[in-house]
Amino acid sequence: MLEIGYVGGGPNLHPTNLTPDEQYTHISMWCLLSAPLLIGCDLDRLDAFTLSLLTNDEVLALDQDALGKQSVRVTTEGPVDVYMKDLEGGSRALGFFNHDSTARTMTFKNLGMLGFTSRQHVRDLWRQTDLPDVADPTRDTLDMTIPGHGVLLYRLTSAD
Repeated sequence: MLEIGYVGGGPNLHPTNLTPDEQYTHISMWCLLSAPLLIGCDLDRLDAFTLSLLTNDEVLALDQDALGKQSVRVTTEGPVDVYMKDLEGGSRALGFFNHDSTARTMTFKNLGMLGFTSRQHVRDLWRQTDLPDVADPTRDTLDMTIPGHGVLLYRLTSAD
């Protein structure tokens, strides 16, 4: 059950105890795992933030991808777990999950080890923005800052 927005029931309705970054993390993991999206919030009390979580087409597309594969954890760097999901058409999603309570800045160098061999377009799915291409996955890096208890969720697509 997705614990976002106003949760509980009857007189016990209250905002989720999850921070906004934890809510991004919650939805991201659900979508990477291709899990059924069961909403546990009161739909009559949807705020703008919760609505934005539930209507981001690019993130929801991961959950609904026709290939139907779940992500797998491919590496861990300190408090950051990296999950990868193969998508229909050859794209892949990468989720960087920070388990620490403070933000983590990191340089991710393992794209070549994950099987990326050609130039990649990189899309930040939560922000719905394109990031700079990775020209050579065996040499180039993804530089990022992941919020505490937060996530960065990317879709990588071959530029060739």
